[in-house]
Amino acid sequence: MPEPKKPLHIYNFQGVHCPINYVKTKLALEVLDIGAIIEVIVDNGEPARHVPKSIEGDGQRVVNSFTDEEGLVHLWIEKVVDF
Repeated sequence: MPEPKKPLHIYNFQGVHCPINYVKTKLALEVLDIGAIIEVIVDNGEPARHVPKSIEGDGQRVVNSFTDEEGLVHLWIEKVVDF
């Protein structure tokens, strides 16, 4: 069984409000090749609900999501389609 892909880059958007955190996530994905994965860290609550929903609406895929001990949400996002 192949090892799961790890994120190429980590982007910490803690304290960044919606929709700016989504826009920054989209810009980060824009320059990557299809199949690349990034990790995006957002605040729990509205950002943790809206960023994955919006990114998946763009055709990308959230492949992992977890909350750390500080309550921040980590999203592993795979670029599936070009913008």
